[in-house]
Amino acid sequence: MLLHQIEPAPAPSPLPTTMDASSGALAKLPILLLNTHTLCNCRCVMCDIWQRTDGQALAAAALERHRESIKNLAVRQVVLSGGEPLLNRELQAICEFFRDLNIRVTLLTTGLLLHKRSALVASLVDEVILSLDGPPEIHNSIRRIPRAFQTIALGVESVRSLRPDLPVLSRVTLQKKNHRHLRATVQSAHLLALNSISFLPADLSSTAFNRDQPWHAERQDEIALSPLELQALEEEIELLIVNHQTDIQTGFIVEGEAKLRRLTTRFREHLTNTEPKAPTCNAPWVSAVLEVDGNLRPCFFHPPVASIEKETLEQALNSRAARSFRFHLDVATNPICRRCVCSLNYRSP
Repeated sequence: MLLHQIEPAPAPSPLPTTMDASSGALAKLPILLLNTHTLCNCRCVMCDIWQRTDGQALAAAALERHRESIKNLAVRQVVLSGGEPLLNRELQAICEFFRDLNIRVTLLTTGLLLHKRSALVASLVDEVILSLDGPPEIHNSIRRIPRAFQTIALGVESVRSLRPDLPVLSRVTLQKKNHRHLRATVQSAHLLALNSISFLPADLSSTAFNRDQPWHAERQDEIALSPLELQALEEEIELLIVNHQTDIQTGFIVEGEAKLRRLTTRFREHLTNTEPKAPTCNAPWVSAVLEVDGNLRPCFFHPPVASIEKETLEQALNSRAARSFRFHLDVATNPICRRCVCSLNYRSP
């Protein structure tokens, strides 16, 4: 499941077993994150993707020449992302392509089109990860879409009527507008009959999510927490831990107590201007992000290191630039990694 939180900075460790130590080449790629549409149907206050005007969608036929690469790399899971992947009119053919290769399909979605495309999701998706920002009024305010929460509820109900056992998970991005509502958000996840809920702090510093440049200070302050708000978040987390022990123990709340308390870390670093610590992460060695335009990234936050425009996925993944990036990357000291809010610490099943 791709819901990850800040971990303590890792001790030096051997190179991942997926990588050749002498060349930086990858023999396997367990997870492929696939950007299937560049546009989004929300207008979230903490994201700039919705400001794009040039919509592009991945064509299902474009995947065919990478079939052998995907098989050779032993891809186990594909994560459909965007923008909003349900905007892609060829999503059924894309899902069928991966189903034919016996690859697990995870859908990252705003949920606004779940009702309309419930038959596709129920029949071809193995797991849904739903963006949830709070109880109804808070969620709708952050998404800036009238009745967004109610639309999600209808969509989840539609999917579950067709496939009751489909896992529908939720991920919450914490920021100024919802930092006092963690308990209410958990209650809302129960109301929606979701399988789990996970929390991560908002990204304040990267060039991901359609940002040409990192946010200026005034824009950061629209999302970041003030000292009093940080204190309120700390208090809310403690109340969440006390009042929702059963949810933590059963895994409905994905994070344990220690991880929940670390949710304040990035906000505190921002406030105090202290040196950030990198999370435990092996994303560049076990996954890659493939964008609609063919650019290949080591993760959502690092710049592209290759392109599949003239190469297969396997060739691009092991291009000179990609191999060099992986070989020399030190997560603990890299400035982008040190500010990451959404790390991956993948362990082979």
